[in-house]
Amino acid sequence: MMETEMQTRSQLEAAEEGAGRRSIFAKASHPVTIKFEDVVYMIKTKANGSKKGEKTILKGVSGAVVPGEMLAMMGPSGSGKTTLLTALGGRLARPGRRLSGSITYNGRPFSNSLRRNMGFVNQDDILYPHLTVSETLLYTALLRLPRTLSRDEKAAQAEAVMAELGLLGCSNSMIGGSLVRGISGGERKRVSIGQELLINPSLLLLDEPTSGLDSTIAGRIVTTIADLTRGGRTVLMTIHQPSSRIFYMFHKILLLSDGHTIYFGKGSDAMNYFASIGYAPAVPMNPADFLLDLANGLAPDETLENRAALKETLFSAYSDHLHDQIIEELQEVGREVKVSEPHKTTNAWCTTWWEQFSVLLRRDMKERKHQAFSGLQVAQILVTAFLGGFMWFGSGGHVQDQMGLLYFAVGFWSFYPAYQAIFTFPQERTMLTKERVSGMYRLSSYYVARMVGDLPMELILPIVFITITYWLGGLKRTASSFFITLFVMLLEVLIAQGLGFALGALVMDLKASTTLASVILLSFMLAGGFFVQHVPRFIAWIKYISYIYYTFKVQISSQFSPGETYQCSGGHRCPIEDVPMISAVGLDHRSLAVAALFMMLIFFRVVAYVALMRIGRIK
Repeated sequence: MMETEMQTRSQLEAAEEGAGRRSIFAKASHPVTIKFEDVVYMIKTKANGSKKGEKTILKGVSGAVVPGEMLAMMGPSGSGKTTLLTALGGRLARPGRRLSGSITYNGRPFSNSLRRNMGFVNQDDILYPHLTVSETLLYTALLRLPRTLSRDEKAAQAEAVMAELGLLGCSNSMIGGSLVRGISGGERKRVSIGQELLINPSLLLLDEPTSGLDSTIAGRIVTTIADLTRGGRTVLMTIHQPSSRIFYMFHKILLLSDGHTIYFGKGSDAMNYFASIGYAPAVPMNPADFLLDLANGLAPDETLENRAALKETLFSAYSDHLHDQIIEELQEVGREVKVSEPHKTTNAWCTTWWEQFSVLLRRDMKERKHQAFSGLQVAQILVTAFLGGFMWFGSGGHVQDQMGLLYFAVGFWSFYPAYQAIFTFPQERTMLTKERVSGMYRLSSYYVARMVGDLPMELILPIVFITITYWLGGLKRTASSFFITLFVMLLEVLIAQGLGFALGALVMDLKASTTLASVILLSFMLAGGFFVQHVPRFIAWIKYISYIYYTFKVQISSQFSPGETYQCSGGHRCPIEDVPMISAVGLDHRSLAVAALFMMLIFFRVVAYVALMRIGRIK
């Protein structure tokens, strides 16, 4: 239930009084004047096998926003407003794309210090579904607020933001998502905005902050954002079709059509400008609706066939009446703005590596436990374990059966963790990109926390599985053999998981990565020594890069010893080395096999880390 503005302000004052913190509406610590001139952005295109070409998204867009102003970028879908906002946020440095023109912040180019002290709210709410509202904001505060603040002070700041945005009533509710019931869409949007307000940004950029919300909630959000400008903040947002009440909150309007500017200036002057060039609404209407119609090439006295001609007229009118005026304004802003010195800090990161690791580990374990121990997943492992155990029940003394049980376990735990891990980084890519580009944490702290947090959750189910199948299946009943089998299986699980991490991070496409994993794992399994004992030399090298081969080798050596015999045909005792599968794999060099497994464990995880370095890299 939404609280009134007065109730919210009272809650905030109470929170500040208790914590001794300033309001999030306090003055901006480093006011930012943003100026952009003749911004052009092109992308390479290739359609239906034709030659590569170029498409221009932005076509010489200019403007300036000073502290205390809120700029709304408007236009139809495909007009370039989100691209411009992304460019102004320093997020368009991608291969195959070209950005030209001048973009300055207090007279200087974009920098990492600015990146970590600006707020950028994406159109889609990128949040962890199983965390509560308070947990989401608290973890963000612990990672983004400076180390000079204590944990209690950071928690108080998160509480103040929740109070300001009317989120106290749902603070203990889960965020939710497509498969998890949680808070409403408006509340999720306010949580996303709250994450950026925590750092008291001097520059705030928002992509469609009112998308999908009703007019009341949208008005509340824009009102809160407008209040931020009173403290000397610079606010830019894209917005598609605001209500008339919201429209008149904007200090400036930038109206785009097909990448061209058709209006830039005060929001209150927009209707007068278009009336002066012959375009006025026939009936009273929301000015935002009228401007959007014009940007789409529609006017009260025009037909659909004249849309292109109307757009050309508006482009020409902008060049004739506004372009020179805007250039003069940019020059004046350039004279008035004081070129700031780069923000010098003793350490580029707000928190230490250990603090980042600790917070990320707690957050990851809270989020991941719902997935790792879901009822479906636990049931899947238990059913498979008991099925395998009963299928091989009492197989003791039957060498061929025991070999089959060992290879079944090795095969299952080579495929299952790999396919689970493949989904990890492609699914987390948007979250990792969002947090990395804001300078929230080091990639190494995220990666190590991810690996450590997975250990207890990824190893519990394999331990249960091996315990069930080992004793039901009639394998060697000694403690040493059981623990060797368990140890090498857990090592295989981690290696298979590392392979999945590496493939997912390298390819970042689920269909392609799962196909590649199938080919690799089937190759490893065929070379494992169970199915084929006489492999041609030109392809026999595969077994030396197969962790399935080394795992199977150690498993066999844990059950059988050189010189041991077994009951063979005709009631005779035959050397265990005569079993084709054992002779193909061998009972010697167990230590080398374990060493090879550890090397693979390290190798796959290093490959995954290197592949992740390209995501959200801060240059």
